[in-house]
Amino acid sequence: MQKQPQSGVTRQGSEGSATLPAKQPSSPGPTETDRMSDTDHYTIEQTSQVLGISAQKLRRWDEQGILGAQRTEGGHRRYPREVIDRLVQANGGAFAEKTSRELASIKRTLAEKRRIIQLLIESEGRYRDLVETSHDLIWQTDAEGRFTYLNAAAHEIFGLAPRDLIGRCFFSFEANGAHVPNRRFLSMLRRSGEVQNHVTHLTTARGEDRWIGINARITRDENGEMLGIRGTARDVTEQHLAIRRAEHVSLHDALTDLPNRDALKRQVEAALQTGQVGAVVMIDMDHFKRVNTAFGHGAADQLVVSLSGVLRSVARDRNGELFRIGEDQFVLHLADALREDAQTTAAVALEAIQNYRLETARNRVVSSITASIGVAMYPFHGNDWATLLAAMDAATYQAKDQGRNRVELFNPASDALRATHRRTYWSRLISESLDQDELSLYVQPAVEIRTGTTMHHEIFLRIRDERGAWAPAQQFMGTAESLGYAPALDQRVVARLLTHIHERTRMPMQRYSVNLSAASISDSTWVRELTEIVQTSEVPGERLVFEVSEKAAMENIDATAAFIDQLRPLGVRFALDDFGTGFSSFYYLKRFAVDYLKINNSFTQDLRDNADSRVFIKAVNGLAHDLKRQVVAKGVENAETLKLLKDAGTLYAQGNFLQPVARLGEGMRPRSRGSARA
Repeated sequence: MQKQPQSGVTRQGSEGSATLPAKQPSSPGPTETDRMSDTDHYTIEQTSQVLGISAQKLRRWDEQGILGAQRTEGGHRRYPREVIDRLVQANGGAFAEKTSRELASIKRTLAEKRRIIQLLIESEGRYRDLVETSHDLIWQTDAEGRFTYLNAAAHEIFGLAPRDLIGRCFFSFEANGAHVPNRRFLSMLRRSGEVQNHVTHLTTARGEDRWIGINARITRDENGEMLGIRGTARDVTEQHLAIRRAEHVSLHDALTDLPNRDALKRQVEAALQTGQVGAVVMIDMDHFKRVNTAFGHGAADQLVVSLSGVLRSVARDRNGELFRIGEDQFVLHLADALREDAQTTAAVALEAIQNYRLETARNRVVSSITASIGVAMYPFHGNDWATLLAAMDAATYQAKDQGRNRVELFNPASDALRATHRRTYWSRLISESLDQDELSLYVQPAVEIRTGTTMHHEIFLRIRDERGAWAPAQQFMGTAESLGYAPALDQRVVARLLTHIHERTRMPMQRYSVNLSAASISDSTWVRELTEIVQTSEVPGERLVFEVSEKAAMENIDATAAFIDQLRPLGVRFALDDFGTGFSSFYYLKRFAVDYLKINNSFTQDLRDNADSRVFIKAVNGLAHDLKRQVVAKGVENAETLKLLKDAGTLYAQGNFLQPVARLGEGMRPRSRGSARA
């Protein structure tokens, strides 16, 4: 058999050509270490042939450190194949045809060229390693958008090996609904030449959903013609889904998973922009707090969830969408609905509520459920969200005023509208006061009748009205409670009071009382935050009295008792305010470990003319004495009332006759001791 010539690679230069030996398979002989990876290195004989110079000259150059040969364990010279090949390319061919003068010139620059080439090779190697090991996808396409290169990260993103993706494009994996944004991305890329952080939805070869963040830049030739696109991409699925979950939470009610007030606002505003006709139907459950009181929080929550299911069915059947915007309030949004459609839907919803029966976990049935429903039409009753909300609110209040359990269409001339405007007015002022921290605390002492000594000071909150005057809480607290501002106001008052006490540490020991809303003490998170505020304050808890109105306590007996139990270990004292207004005051008194009973003004102000009031106050004093509670009579306006209270056994009193309300820190000295004597 004729022997085949050795194959090789020809390097063509300006002075001639040289044939580079092909990479030979390993054969018996030198050890693996001695061969020093023959596929990556030339022997001295091979290097001599490639460069076109003698082995003897090559050895001399090595001794001068020009080519930087490496030595095997056996002492044999080895030359990095890539360095030698690039030296030949940089020189324009082998050195065989060079004159002695040319070789001398080459020799002078060869070491520097070799060093630069080695640095270049190392740099390219680092770049290649970074690209291939990157967690981000690094990719390149041709002018048609077909992949020409992808690194190993492609497998994780697409579910295919890089080699199987060559010739395909990103949008071969386009998920449903991603077409329009992807075409927008391509249009922007062609127009600006670069796009950052475009997120697209893909479906992998494994059928998995992926959201990918893409950075892309167009590459062009020297004439400006598009060669292709290159860039990076990253799997942002986890971040995308986290954002969607957060957005869902922000736009949905936690208990029912219905869209909330913010979601309703967005949807209605979008409908208003289209100019279409539609309706919003507010469904306000009648006497919902009674369910809380009679059956407990669990049953109330169960009722809300069950009713949301009932109303969902109504919404679905009437081509509407249901929202929960408050504890006991739902809204049906009916797009493209006429007045007759809206009123019919409202009537259907009311009937569904009336027919519903809830059986609680203790086999108790909640029945006779009703609702007050208000209907407002857009754009007729409002062409912006705030106006439409006020109209819907007014219609609902009109339904309540007419006896509840009914549907009312918004009437611009109704008293309910004026009440709604008032709510809107105070809502804005309360919100501004909280945002700007523009609140003022006023104070009035409760004094011992016999001596005139101050027992504690009651704190009163005021905010500025539009005229700049400080408005008392009676004017705005109802709105604050109905719209959910009360807990924020309560917390701000306590924090402001603690700061005041701390800054006046040299003042004699004084105790201050703060009236808290039912919403605050019923909110376990709020109670926990209040506990932390008191615990971390440098003010002793013994200087605080928290008041809860009898009405608020009766609405949630268990929450009130738990609130007292949680704060009492900190030294805080408690008062039951407006005592006597509830029909079961004496019965429930034993449930609350309060220190003070504050008798409602209605009993003190007609004390002279009403024998029943005198009997009641005497009975309260006797009961309080037996239960070791202290009684404070509020609303004392004259000396005669003060004397009657003293005769009935009352020890403490509070009112303008003793000292008017004054701003905290100003005019807080009580009247002379004699002025309190009756």
